[in-house]
Amino acid sequence: MSGGVWGGRPPEGIAAARLWATDRFPYLATGLFGAQVVAAAGSGTVSVDENWRMRADPDLVAGWTAAQLGSVLVHHVCHLLRTHGERAASAGVGPGQARDWVRAADAEINDDLIPAGLDLPGRPVLPRDLGAPDGLLAEQYFQVARTTDRSAQKMGEAAGHWLDCGSGADGVPRPDDGPPNLPGWQAELLRRQVAADVIAHSKQAGTAPAGLLRWAQEILSPKVNWRAVLAAELRRAVAEVSGAVDYSYRRPSRRAAVAGDVVLPALRRPVPEVAVVCDTSGSMTEDLLAAALAEVEGLLRALGLARQVRVLACDTAAGPAQRVNSARQVQLVGGGGTNMGTGIAAAAALRPRPAVTVVLTDGYTPWPARAPKGMRVVAGLLGPGAPGAPAWARSVRVEGE
Repeated sequence: MSGGVWGGRPPEGIAAARLWATDRFPYLATGLFGAQVVAAAGSGTVSVDENWRMRADPDLVAGWTAAQLGSVLVHHVCHLLRTHGERAASAGVGPGQARDWVRAADAEINDDLIPAGLDLPGRPVLPRDLGAPDGLLAEQYFQVARTTDRSAQKMGEAAGHWLDCGSGADGVPRPDDGPPNLPGWQAELLRRQVAADVIAHSKQAGTAPAGLLRWAQEILSPKVNWRAVLAAELRRAVAEVSGAVDYSYRRPSRRAAVAGDVVLPALRRPVPEVAVVCDTSGSMTEDLLAAALAEVEGLLRALGLARQVRVLACDTAAGPAQRVNSARQVQLVGGGGTNMGTGIAAAAALRPRPAVTVVLTDGYTPWPARAPKGMRVVAGLLGPGAPGAPAWARSVRVEGE
């Protein structure tokens, strides 16, 4: 679609660019036609937001050939397909680091699409401009880009000085980011369709660039780093609790001296208690349980919460809570049936009540119908075939090496 008013200019240039792009990169056609292109007069750039909307300055692109504009469309669609905006947010990229991140994301795209026929205006950023080899991810190029000598960076910047790639590339919101062109679930389906097209094309007479093929295989057969996911979920759950503040009369307010006879409360920031419920039923895999428990211990130690951990072994009944300093101290007794609801209830009954409870289980268990009050639950599902946890719990799939 060529949505938007093209500043009084006919949209044939966009149509010709798409025709060139789909002829040269047929496996990206679904993405190229799924993105909306609108005019952004005076912007001096071509950019893309996370809502699958591209904005192009008509005066800028008027001087480009169909191959050049088509190449820019392909380049920006690849930013969206590879979720560079979301990944930038996960990497902690802010406005001050956005330029380095975009250069890294550009290098991830350009290293194999330019040899495949991409004809970007100027001299686009390549891994060698960052002093890095081909075939790396944007996160890896980002680390290199942040330490690369600025004189070397200027070469890459000159290549793409016209490009402010937008929030779809660096995750930094722009004032003109509008409502979604595609809902999130449709965008995900579109990515999966493009991935399937890339893999299908690679099996025919044509060939797909190696980096794009690796991306497609990862989309359709993801290999999740469960340790990173578990760390993110646990940090998020702990941060939600430790970041909460409330008033307490246990300590007087520092402003009490000016309040006369009025007793003012002080703000307090709680240090969260953490409990771990370990499934010790007969169906459990001891190696996975040991690995997950050790990982939880390491994460909590890194958060400074190691002394706040209480561990409960649970099959159909929960054992007594064990306050431990090391995973090696945990006594995993049990071996019968499974009911993690019992373990969650036992954790909720502890005093002081845990703010966060991590449940390590193979998933073959009944769950409570609703979330326990005043306690967040992170479910570590052990093994690739583990049934899912309820929607009210944060869940992480923990698989073997």
